[in-house]
Amino acid sequence: MKKEFEKGLEASFKSFDTEEWLDIHFNRPIGYVWALFFKKLKVHPNVVTILSIILGVAAGIMFYYPDMKHTLWGILFLVWANHYDSCDGQLARMTGQKTRWGRMLDGFAGDIWFFTIYVAICLRLMNQPMPFNIGNGMHWGIVIWILAIFSGTYCHSKQCTLADYYRNIHLFFLKGKSGSELDNFIQQRELYHSLPWKGNFWWKIFLYFYGNYTRNQEKMTPNFQKFYDLVRDRYGDDIPQSLRDEFRAESLPLMKYTNILTFNTRAIALYISLLIKEPWLYFIFEIVVMTSLFFYMRHRHEAMSAKFYQNIKSREE
Repeated sequence: MKKEFEKGLEASFKSFDTEEWLDIHFNRPIGYVWALFFKKLKVHPNVVTILSIILGVAAGIMFYYPDMKHTLWGILFLVWANHYDSCDGQLARMTGQKTRWGRMLDGFAGDIWFFTIYVAICLRLMNQPMPFNIGNGMHWGIVIWILAIFSGTYCHSKQCTLADYYRNIHLFFLKGKSGSELDNFIQQRELYHSLPWKGNFWWKIFLYFYGNYTRNQEKMTPNFQKFYDLVRDRYGDDIPQSLRDEFRAESLPLMKYTNILTFNTRAIALYISLLIKEPWLYFIFEIVVMTSLFFYMRHRHEAMSAKFYQNIKSREE
């Protein structure tokens, strides 16, 4: 029974290369148990995603209140939401129930969680005095909203966007096209324009914004785009295994940074800031610590991509 569970759990991972320790040993196993439970009840993965959204929004509402009881409930709800976020993908892979709506909902779930959390923190602090007696007890007011908007749009969004892209690049060289979601802007726009609005309204809306998402990923990675274009031009879908192995070996050390820039580290920083009753520190953490890591990760990956590009070019000369 234990071996069967472990085998099923391992099959539910995208890859051990792109999973972090906390996910492998805590989030994914719990998500898998929930997936088995929902599979038995014949619950659709989309329903699980909606439940994760409800829990994430509930967490944000709890974080509005400064007392410890609401804070602990909020942490519990967000941890629970994250387990369901793991569960919906695992359940979809187990049952083969992958749908357009599922992809849309899964893509927006985390954004809805954090939007609610950011708004709750801002509403909680705007009438509170700023720390360290800044401005002789001046209230946060609009300053906390500016801090949250900058943290969320310029920092959080870009960090997660690039981390997701690097994970899918790694999966592409590890498992090939079928094991990755490495999309590009041109393909997404072609798909968008190929579909009529009638009967595809919400799917086209998703494709439009998803296309913008992929374009932002490509704009942040010019060296990788040159390398990737060269690889597709030279090899098409038949990339030599030696090149795959070389790329994986150099990309693997960077996966720890992509993991830090996604959910777990961010959530832990959020929990600590709330538990010490200084939630504004979470925004500072995103702006200073996570953004520094973002630039370091991008520098490393772009340098690696430039090196691989030059290696292929030099072999042809």
